Amino acid sequence: MRLKLIGTLAVAALLAGCANDHANTGAATGTGAAVQPSGPVPGSEADLVANVGDRVFFDLNQSGLTSDAKATLDKQADWLAKYPQVTVQIAGNCDDRGTEEYNLALGQRRANAAHDYLVAKGAAGSRMTTISYGKDRPTATGEGEDVWSQNRNAITSVQ
Repeated sequence: MRLKLIGTLAVAALLAGCANDHANTGAATGTGAAVQPSGPVPGSEADLVANVGDRVFFDLNQSGLTSDAKATLDKQADWLAKYPQVTVQIAGNCDDRGTEEYNLALGQRRANAAHDYLVAKGAAGSRMTTISYGKDRPTATGEGEDVWSQNRNAITSVQ
């Protein structure tokens, strides 16, 4: 009988302890650890990717901006205005067709198109650099239009 009573009290004590673990968070008294914001750090590369978009895409053998590209660049311009301390690099890329020389030149035109659009939207040109990787840094591998279209881009990255 005594053993049953001790066992019952032990179980009750354990349950009571578990019930209080979640109830006392410190929120009611203002004590406890500060709540950490979730998500990417504002003004970071992760923030740009998650909340704005870091790349624009181009049609085959083209460096002109599509309406979708302009919409993304409009968001990038707003983001750059919000974080004036951030500098970025715009990298122009191509699919793996064409010669090295042709793709380097095309990639540079794509990077310049994105850069010039951002400057026209008020971003300081001195905060941006451009580079062309031609076909040397594909974002997708394989063959076919689905892959090639992903590699025809200009990618903005925080420096």
